[in-house]
Amino acid sequence: MDEVNAWLSGRAIPLGGLEPDRGPADLAPLRAVLGGSRVVGLGEATHGSAEFFLLRWRVTEFLIKELGFTTLAIEASAAAALAVDDYVRTGVGDARTALAGLGFWTLDTAEMLTVIERLREHNRTAARPVRFAGVDPQHPGAALRALRRCLDAAGRDLLGPLDVLAVTRWGPGREPTGPQVLADARRLEEHVAAYGPEQAREPARIVRQFADLCTRPFAHADPERTLGVARDRHMAANVSLLLAADPGARIALWAHNGHVTKGAHSGGHVPAMGRHLAREHGAAYYALGALFGRGGFRAHRSRFGRIVRGGPRRFRVPPARATRVVEARLAAARPGDYLVDLRGGDRPRPVAEWLAATSHLRAFGAVAGRFTAPFAFMPSVLGDEFDGLAFVARATCSTPLPPETGRPS
Repeated sequence: MDEVNAWLSGRAIPLGGLEPDRGPADLAPLRAVLGGSRVVGLGEATHGSAEFFLLRWRVTEFLIKELGFTTLAIEASAAAALAVDDYVRTGVGDARTALAGLGFWTLDTAEMLTVIERLREHNRTAARPVRFAGVDPQHPGAALRALRRCLDAAGRDLLGPLDVLAVTRWGPGREPTGPQVLADARRLEEHVAAYGPEQAREPARIVRQFADLCTRPFAHADPERTLGVARDRHMAANVSLLLAADPGARIALWAHNGHVTKGAHSGGHVPAMGRHLAREHGAAYYALGALFGRGGFRAHRSRFGRIVRGGPRRFRVPPARATRVVEARLAAARPGDYLVDLRGGDRPRPVAEWLAATSHLRAFGAVAGRFTAPFAFMPSVLGDEFDGLAFVARATCSTPLPPETGRPS
């Protein structure tokens, strides 16, 4: 075993299993690692693998029960997440309906439903119920409805031109809207700031953020003008606002590795949400990337740059073999599933050089190529971009929930 593998094996926190009922004993070393953090970014290499839901819930449950974390925030609609929050904190509503209302197929899974139900079960007897929050401006329909209920007549007049945002979607090839929609959203937010009411401030902010995204293209010669740059910046701002609203707040933050990283994504052009958080909160932000050795995930299939119709498909990838691939290194260091802290402790020279070098790790979002998936990697300087890594030896596809057809309204 070389020196890097020995270092990884020696620092590993082995996981006895990913089942929700395992208990906290095997995670006890995380108390020293994460005890000083206010935000722990919990990543995923794919949006469609069951094990990343299970792993992140195990860590989140430890953070809640052992370290007093107060919030589960997630890469999901900030507006629609309020219905999930109502359910987990008070039992109002229906878990399945609230989950579907988030509008993300990546979250409409049996694994995520289990997370919501377990969070509700914890809150039944908790002295301080844990809240659920979305940080993504996407799907602002609930925010628009909330504004229509609470604004005065002048505010509703300003809201009228923004109703189009309720049905605005984006995807590759989508043309940005004109700048007027952003100007209208800013005007509404200014009105709310001046005349209230207080409960309109958050939905007005979400609507303005989404309007900003709608005016931006996916790609541009100037990366600062792209949708991705604005989206990560807005998500980071929404996390920071959760902290500012409650000095005692501590947040478990679920998002893709490309968002929790303290580096950049999309070819290095988009400063990640995690980079903004690390700059603002320093060592109080901890970025934990989650990787897998081999196995399956779900994603939309792409062909010649276009999404193939038919919904998410199943993909499988073999074990990585190349020496510069992080998953190959982690699999060779020790068997099984484990966590490793990269932030503290001594770093022998070979380890420091490995952490400072450009490595490659697997990364799949909502779309993957049928033939290119086994070779899809993103470059990463681990020592700069992540404070720790979680490794799952084998991943399986997440379990989609059936449509809610026939459910009583």
